[in-house]
Amino acid sequence: MQEAQELATNTIGLADEDRPVESQNEATSSSMVVKKYKYWWIKIAVFTIFVLSGQSVAVMLGSLYFNEGGNSKWMATLVQTAGFPLQLPLLFMYLPSKTSPKQHQITTIQPPSRTTLFMLYMFLGIFLAADCMLYTLGLKFLPVSTYTLICATQLAFNALFSYFLNGQKLTPFITNSLVVLSFSSSLLVFQSDSEQSRKASRSKYIIGFVCTVAASAGYGLMLSVTQLAFKRILKSESYRVVFDVVLYQNMVASVVILMGLFASGEWNDIQGEMEGYKLGQVSYIMNLVWTAITWQVFSIGCVGLIFEVSSLFSNVISTLGIPIVPVLAVVFFHDKMNGVKVISMLLAIWGFISYVYQHYLDDLKEKGEAKIVNHEVDLVETRID
Repeated sequence: MQEAQELATNTIGLADEDRPVESQNEATSSSMVVKKYKYWWIKIAVFTIFVLSGQSVAVMLGSLYFNEGGNSKWMATLVQTAGFPLQLPLLFMYLPSKTSPKQHQITTIQPPSRTTLFMLYMFLGIFLAADCMLYTLGLKFLPVSTYTLICATQLAFNALFSYFLNGQKLTPFITNSLVVLSFSSSLLVFQSDSEQSRKASRSKYIIGFVCTVAASAGYGLMLSVTQLAFKRILKSESYRVVFDVVLYQNMVASVVILMGLFASGEWNDIQGEMEGYKLGQVSYIMNLVWTAITWQVFSIGCVGLIFEVSSLFSNVISTLGIPIVPVLAVVFFHDKMNGVKVISMLLAIWGFISYVYQHYLDDLKEKGEAKIVNHEVDLVETRID
């Protein structure tokens, strides 16, 4: 979309002597813009499907792992990040051309030192590893539908931390989203004892609830800190810089989690866990493999949306998939969708819509300002003629 906008802008800004050529090629240029715009929408649709399907299937497989006899917290956490090499094709897909004017502009910015980059990647990687562990504990001790609904709060946490770290404005719609999403997760504390006993005891249910809320807060904070790092440290949001952050962050997280797997001693129990898995050893291996793959499908979709639109849009789309998992949990795991969960889901959807609507208004405002600027440019060019 940015390429299409730049092409239109360059067409408006042509010098007088180039205008006869512009008239001859006007139909061709217009066709190119339409073609690029359609191609952009196709990519957005594909990446959105990756996000929604990858997230839903990965969460369901993670819950299946614990339901059928899996017990290793570190192994369940490792598969969330260990498939990061699958993201490498994105590097070649989005690597800018050497002759790109954008690339030339980016290289004029003094890059941070290797020490600074190493410290940044280490911090983000360790942060991600801890956050993945919290998500794993939540998924282990909570029904998957409850877990997913609590995860909706990550959008509210992201908005809150962005207010303090990135100067995001708290408009009435954003504030409404924060309040509604908070109520949505708070309702899930009042689950019936029968619902809790299906997955864990009351104490473990509370641990799972606290861990999931903490994980959602951590994820929102990590997004805000990453955005701040792009602005203050990396000073760029080029394709290569964004890709490097995501790739090295997952790499460091995988190493940290793998160290935890060996240090905790859970590695010695993997063979016995595999043999005792209710669905069989092959199913155990396939569960872990496909969980790793689907999490990377989700990550590829998120990174693709960041490249094509923004990190905010990527987070919004991931939140959009929240109502999908509770429905799948009812169908495949026979989770009970009681009145509390229904109200919580409706509140989560309400908060999501309120959040998205505010950014829709912001987008309309930016487009309106752009039209005014373009109109003023046209007036100036007309006077010059």
